[in-house]
Amino acid sequence: VRLVESGGGLVQAGGSLRLSCATSGLSFNSFVMGWFRHAPGKEREFVSGISRRGDDTSYADSVKGRFTISRDNTKKTVYLQMNSLKLEDTAVYYCAADFRNTILQLVENYDYWGQGTQVTVSS
Repeated sequence: VRLVESGGGLVQAGGSLRLSCATSGLSFNSFVMGWFRHAPGKEREFVSGISRRGDDTSYADSVKGRFTISRDNTKKTVYLQMNSLKLEDTAVYYCAADFRNTILQLVENYDYWGQGTQVTVSS
């Protein structure tokens, strides 16, 4: 099983980035997909999740209205569109896959993880 994130980088505050997570080796449409982030000195935290069919989503309060999660089951890829980025969004962003049929927000619920992609927001 492989999850590979891409799309991170350096962006000014107020800007946008779109993260992608391409998967292989798993039955993609059988997994809830999530995005987490890990900032220095902080715990890894839930950012967003999307149901198997993409008809249900969940967001952390800190990103609601700014980030949008989506998935393409034919491409086995999940996306995170990040708009109006803030300095506090700086972190390594990870995608993760959970075989349960519910969007959960705990790190330990997810079965597979990518290696992460760095997002840095500058002033």
